[in-house]
Amino acid sequence: MLIGNKKSIFVGLLLTLTLLAGSAFAGPTWKFGPEEQGMLKLDYKGQFQLTVDDTEEKTQEFNFRRNRLALMGAYGPNFGLYVQTEYNESTDSDASRFQMLDAVLRFKPNKDLNIWVGKFKYSFTRENLEACEKPLTLDRSLFIRSPFVSTRDKGVAVWGNMFDNKFQLRADVMNGRTGAADLESNVRYSVRAHLTLLDPEKGYGYRGTYMGQKKIVTLGAAYQMEQDVALAGTDTVDLNAWTADIFVEYPTEELGTFTASAAYVDYDMDDAYQQGAVDTSGINGEKNGSYAKVGYLLADLPLQLFVRSENWSFAELNGIAAQELDFMAAGFNYYINGQNLKLTVEYSDTDYDKEDVDTEDFSKVIAQMQVVF
Repeated sequence: MLIGNKKSIFVGLLLTLTLLAGSAFAGPTWKFGPEEQGMLKLDYKGQFQLTVDDTEEKTQEFNFRRNRLALMGAYGPNFGLYVQTEYNESTDSDASRFQMLDAVLRFKPNKDLNIWVGKFKYSFTRENLEACEKPLTLDRSLFIRSPFVSTRDKGVAVWGNMFDNKFQLRADVMNGRTGAADLESNVRYSVRAHLTLLDPEKGYGYRGTYMGQKKIVTLGAAYQMEQDVALAGTDTVDLNAWTADIFVEYPTEELGTFTASAAYVDYDMDDAYQQGAVDTSGINGEKNGSYAKVGYLLADLPLQLFVRSENWSFAELNGIAAQELDFMAAGFNYYINGQNLKLTVEYSDTDYDKEDVDTEDFSKVIAQMQVVF
């Protein structure tokens, strides 16, 4: 059994988390300048995982999902900065990578207007904008990323809230695809808006769960485009993408907290793969899909149960044209010290519509320890 023979390992992780509970504190903060207008704060975010794959190799592996050190700063009410680094190792531990994940200057000319400059998350899907250490399920979708970029990009964003923080509008201009031969470098544009019907979500980022601290109903939508993003034969094609999403969280004193979230996203590149545009295929190529998430946080126990369902259609994936897949997951979050110290266990199953020797259905169990301080 995939789960049964790992029970003792999961129990051991839970005991370790319990012992560490007293060590989860806020990071150090420094103040400086006239009247201490300046502030710097250091924090660490770590997610350490045990992964068990039910494939022919039946792999078992410990690794960091995230391993980050961040510096946040502010000087007065109108300027801030955020710098975040990450250190990753490959699965064989022979190769490693240190990267500057975020580096953004944040200007606030007035209470309703924000201007960000640097490298940060672009304004498109809600799930990519949800804080990595505050998700509902184990992690964001593996399939939702925009083509030709990572979860961040370099550029400028302008955003703000209106109508008592009930409505948010944002727009950004980012690098988009870079370094492609035979293509001109064009910027990528995104615009996003959301409407909150109960408590506002007024920050740049979202959360996958507020753990019962807010009553939320948020409707969001976004559009993204980049001209001449890929070469199809002798012509170029554009990227046009759109998404719509909804997030609901409602806490009750006696029954606990209920959370639900869903989204649809479509990345269109004019079926360029049919004209030999290989770079528009694959997991981050032309595709469309949706996800739905549901969670329940018990009223008298820091235990949150969740399920997740996704369906995706790819122009081409692993050499198979018009591939579709279904992803299902279920698990729990056990909050020992809120999001600062928690254990997440998730079982997932990936089912392909078309299989071959290199593409087979598989299941996976991941146990994750998260520490933030």
